[in-house]
Amino acid sequence: MTVKSIEITESTTKKDKPLDEELQFGTVFTDHMFIADYSTETGWTDHRIMPYEPFKVDPAAIIFHYGQTVFEGLKAYLSKDGKIRLFRPEQNMKRLNQSSERLCMPQIDEEMALEGLKQLLTIDKEWIPKAAGTSLYIRPFVIATEPYLGVAPSTKYRFMIILSPVGSYYKEGIQPVKILVENEYVRAVAGGTGTAKTAGNYAASLKAQEIATEKGYSQVLWLDGVEKKYIEEVGSMNVFFKINGEVVTPALNGSILEGITRKSIIEMLKHWDVPVVERQISMEEIKEAHASGALEEAFGTGTAAVISPIGEFNWQDTKFVVNEGKTGELSEKLYATLTGIQTGEVEDPFNWVIELD
Repeated sequence: MTVKSIEITESTTKKDKPLDEELQFGTVFTDHMFIADYSTETGWTDHRIMPYEPFKVDPAAIIFHYGQTVFEGLKAYLSKDGKIRLFRPEQNMKRLNQSSERLCMPQIDEEMALEGLKQLLTIDKEWIPKAAGTSLYIRPFVIATEPYLGVAPSTKYRFMIILSPVGSYYKEGIQPVKILVENEYVRAVAGGTGTAKTAGNYAASLKAQEIATEKGYSQVLWLDGVEKKYIEEVGSMNVFFKINGEVVTPALNGSILEGITRKSIIEMLKHWDVPVVERQISMEEIKEAHASGALEEAFGTGTAAVISPIGEFNWQDTKFVVNEGKTGELSEKLYATLTGIQTGEVEDPFNWVIELD
């Protein structure tokens, strides 16, 4: 497939870059962005890189009224020899199209999207932070732009990629986080949009997250939406448990997002000959494993946090601490190995990383 030409307009005024040690998550954005537009008559056209700036959208655009949007999240790193490194970006573009299919949105040209991303990163390379634990967060997304108040798929869309230098997603960093298990609200059910990375899923999670924050917890652990019994995922992460030497993670069931970091961790554990299984697992089982001493570790996985050890659960107002609230040996090894592969400090036996000069 031939990649369409990309028009480039560079910014004449560059922003001040924050110091690496001052970086938070998702508050600062680089000098440029990538855009392409779609209509049912012409397909994707006008591929361009231009200065980062607000843009006009009609107040009647379908995105505002019926939520037709999908997005992705991945990161770029800078190796010691100055090369830009991307971790499995083709998986993100593939998943973006899977989400679009569920939302009745057009498929992007994955080759075009990757080429646009590579050129955008080359232009904004100086924005990639160098300090340990930092990276350049990449947000590709598609929104429906047709001005129409009828309930129907849009005939016009905009695909964009924006970049943001970031520090750790959680203030705790690699230190264990505390998780509140949600018993009242529901995020997704099989047949819904839980497998798609779409804005509505995250809007639906905000109330429970607000309650968790008020109680001093970093994130919410969601249970299934039917019986409210089986573990699904944490708000921004998939979740894993190490029980009697075996690593267990909830099986994909139609309402859990298929995380790329999740997939990578499973592949890495198998490569190490660590027993790992995907299956249905209840919160009651985790409680019993904790009581018997069989629950050795718990951790979340995701692009934003990479690996986040879980030090405490609160379920039905009962707290139980995992591994004495400390980062487990396996969690630490997974974090060090995966981040090392991403930055080029550890050998990549899986060919996961794409390097740009």
